Order: sequence, then C-alpha cells, then structure tokens
Amino acid sequence: MVLISNTSALMPSTFYLIGIPGLEDLGFLTSISFCILYVFAIVGNSLMVYIIWTEKNLHGPMFFFLAMLAVNDLAFSSSTVPKMLGIFWLNDCGIEASACLTQMFFVHFLSVVESGVLAAMAYDRYIAICSPLRYTSILTYVVLERIAASILVRAFITIFPIPVLVGRLHFCGDDVVLHSYCEHMAVVNVACGDTRVNSIYGLVLSLSITGFDLIFIGLSYTMILRAIFRLQSRDARYKAVGTCGSHICVIIAAYLPGIFSFVTYRFGQKTIPHGVHIFLANIYIVFPAFLNPIIYGVKTKQIRASVWKMLQIAGDRQKLQISIDHTTHSRSS
Repeated sequence: MVLISNTSALMPSTFYLIGIPGLEDLGFLTSISFCILYVFAIVGNSLMVYIIWTEKNLHGPMFFFLAMLAVNDLAFSSSTVPKMLGIFWLNDCGIEASACLTQMFFVHFLSVVESGVLAAMAYDRYIAICSPLRYTSILTYVVLERIAASILVRAFITIFPIPVLVGRLHFCGDDVVLHSYCEHMAVVNVACGDTRVNSIYGLVLSLSITGFDLIFIGLSYTMILRAIFRLQSRDARYKAVGTCGSHICVIIAAYLPGIFSFVTYRFGQKTIPHGVHIFLANIYIVFPAFLNPIIYGVKTKQIRASVWKMLQIAGDRQKLQISIDHTTHSRSS
C-alpha cells in the first residue's frame, strides 16, 4: 500500500529507525521480553477469535465486539513488533519511505479502531445492564454491522490525511527517526520547515477521537452505575459489576500508555527521558494485545468454559493416541 506517489522528491528514500534509545545495553533482554509478549498476544487473540467463531453460543453482541477487538490487536501488534525485533536482532534499521508511511497509517488507523471498539463495548454493557429485556432486539446483527462499519470508516477518514500530509514535508537530508516504528510525530520531528499543519492536525485528531470516546465511555458507565445501585439484590449488583470489570481493565490498559505517550510528545520531552517515552509507546501497542485475552479468558465464564472444553478434548485425543500406540507396539512385539 503506497499512500503517496512522489516520496523521493520530498523525503529520503529510506528512513532509519533507532529502536529504543538508552536501552542499547539491554537490547537483547528488551527484545526477548517484547517477543514473548508478542507471541502470547498472537496465540491468545487467535484462540479468542477461533473460540468465538466456532462456538455457536458465543455468537452474540458482546462477543462480536470482543472478536473485533482481538482481530484489531492481532493487526496492531503485528504492524510494529516484527520490525522492532528486526532492529534489535538483525540491526535492520532501514525502512523505505513508502513502507514507513504505510506503517504510520496502519498504526494510527488501528489505534482509532481500538478506541472505537472499546466505546462500542461500553454501549453494549450499558444496554445489557440498563435494558436487559431489549438487549437482543436493540443490538441486532444489522446494528452490529453498522457499528463496526462506522468504526472502520471513521478511522479511515480521520487517519488517511496523516501520511498524505507527512508525504508533503521536506526533510533536508535528515533520515534518522528517533523511534522504533514510524509514529506520526516522530517522523514529523525529523522534517525541516513548517510542520504546524501536521502538529495541529495530530493534536486536534487525538483530542477529538480520544476525548469523544472517553466521554462516551464515561457517560455509559455513569448510567450503568446508576442502574446497578438501583438493584435490590446484592448478588445482582455483584454480577452486574462483574460483567463490566473486564472491560474496565481493558480500557485502563489501552488508554493510559497512549495518553502518556501523547502528553509526553507535546509537553514533556524536556522532563521525561526519550527512551522511557519510546519504551511506553511500544508497551501501548503490544501489552494490551497480550493482556486482553487473559482478562477476558479469566473474567468471562463462557470463554473460560470453551477453553476448558478444548483442553479436555485435546487431552482425550492424546490419551487415545497413546492407547493406540501402546496397542500397536504390543501387537508388533
């Protein structure tokens, strides 16, 4: 995917990513840690998608959004971690300008999609708790498809101008990006000349998208808490809180590192070491993808039961295979 057609006229043909500055001595340990998180993220989210896809009793609104989040996490982590590991292990720091802009698009596009999915999941919990009798009639498959389409269209429309605007900048021979992937502001900071349009657009976009979604999530949970406190039964209140607990944990894991990275780039570069910022920017991408399947696997009864069922089936097959092998060996001897 090439987002602009004339990158060579305005920018170097290749950018060089430096990885995580300040952690060069711990590069092997850092890369192993990110590799482990990435492998578990791939396995966990793939298992999540497979379970939701194959189990008919999980074909409901909540699990639709959960599957969408898992697919997004697979793409999000895969957009940056393989290249980062290549920097650490192979010293493969170069990335073509068109590939850099493509990576930039997908990193920010998938970030906006994740924020939209989390907001949709808050709406799902609001309907489930505040209007349980109308839950399936409100969140029909047609409505779910429209919500998913609006999330994707919003992300594309808002993010597509970013690589286009970056592609119009002049770089005056500078080609070293102080980051482990092509983050928007990291590449803009390499450019020379006037970059105010990029900075303003990035700032307005971050504040509007994140701000709107957080306000929507906050309003949803305000109404959810009001409904919970009106319940007469203590067990019903605990059950209602339990259905929201996993989503709240995912929101915290997703938003806190991202907000920290955003604030640091614009207001805290002189006070916070650059290496710390880059490290947390990577954590923002890979750690939620690693954590989400664990949170939902532990907190969601249906998924936990499905995983246990799969393990039992695998164990029975292994026992059967051992029995067959033993019988065959006994006959041959």
